[in-house]
Amino acid sequence: MAIQSIVDEQETEYQKGVKQLYEKGIKKLPRKYILPSHERPNITSNNGHQNIQLPVIDFAELQGPNRAQVLKSLANACENYGFFQVVNHNIGDGVISDMIDVGTRFFGLPFEERSKYMSANMKAPVRYGTSFNQNKDNVFCWRDFLKLMCQPLPDVLPHWPSSPQDFRKSAATYAKDTKHLFVMLMEAILESLSPAPETAAFPTADGEVVDEMEKELMEGGSQLMVVNCYPPCPEPDLTLGMPPHSDYGFLTLLLQDDVAGLQIQHNDKWVTVDPIPNAFVVNVGDHLEIFSNGRYKSVLHRVLTNQSRNRISVASLHSLPFEYTVRPWPKLISEQNPQRYRDTDFATFLQYISSCEPKRKNFLESRKIC
Repeated sequence: MAIQSIVDEQETEYQKGVKQLYEKGIKKLPRKYILPSHERPNITSNNGHQNIQLPVIDFAELQGPNRAQVLKSLANACENYGFFQVVNHNIGDGVISDMIDVGTRFFGLPFEERSKYMSANMKAPVRYGTSFNQNKDNVFCWRDFLKLMCQPLPDVLPHWPSSPQDFRKSAATYAKDTKHLFVMLMEAILESLSPAPETAAFPTADGEVVDEMEKELMEGGSQLMVVNCYPPCPEPDLTLGMPPHSDYGFLTLLLQDDVAGLQIQHNDKWVTVDPIPNAFVVNVGDHLEIFSNGRYKSVLHRVLTNQSRNRISVASLHSLPFEYTVRPWPKLISEQNPQRYRDTDFATFLQYISSCEPKRKNFLESRKIC
């Protein structure tokens, strides 16, 4: 009974998150966070891994006379990397620095203040937690997070943290600006995918022209903002900040501080993405891979930890409204290119991750038509 009591006490501590452990000054990584040897990043034994220069999309060029050329570069990035970086995106440096700043200060609050937002409800408008999926993870990740539903903003904003005092204002401005950037990027991606670029509407299988999906992506849609905190880790070779995974939505816009940590799988190797100041790392999500019928790739990525520096990132995940069904774009389906994915929706995704430990691209694989 005494041993079980100790185990339960340790489990309670782990549920409080890694910021707590770091602040206690631990020198050794608890067993709960140690990955099996074949899943470890092995940073020091692999020369720190290779770095990668992702394709860079100049947003200003995308809006100018060179749009056709930039669209080709965008298609190449989505097909061959699943990731790209966006510069000159018109989101002000102040908006970006304010978001990183309030995120950093939120995780600097006492645990009692942060814990107010803990919830097991995955549909809660705000949710504070730790690891990747703390209710299912056998091995925990070295990461704490704050998840914020962003749509409709007037409804969810009163639920967001009221401390730091400027959190809501800074995060709301950031959410609105990233939503606008997502809309502009999706317009370009739809244009790059379309076999007939002059056609803006979505034809159904029976030839009827509708633009409902486009309208929902552009005007409604879902937006989830995730502020991630990765404190210094005593033994970064043994764990990960986030495990290999893909994102569920259409696009994710990631803002990093100046501490590297994001890795993507490219040509079967893990490569590190160097942060570009005030740029966004954008990646194709599972829904866009389904919508493009496999042409654009949702790529595995993970997060490394380090011993010396705190790392903050802000991910903005965008997709259709949660109740909508995602299916391959009928324009792209033909005898030569049959449908490769089952129709899916957010409820199916939630049911999947609630029933098992989500790993790699398992959910997307489950939607493929053999």
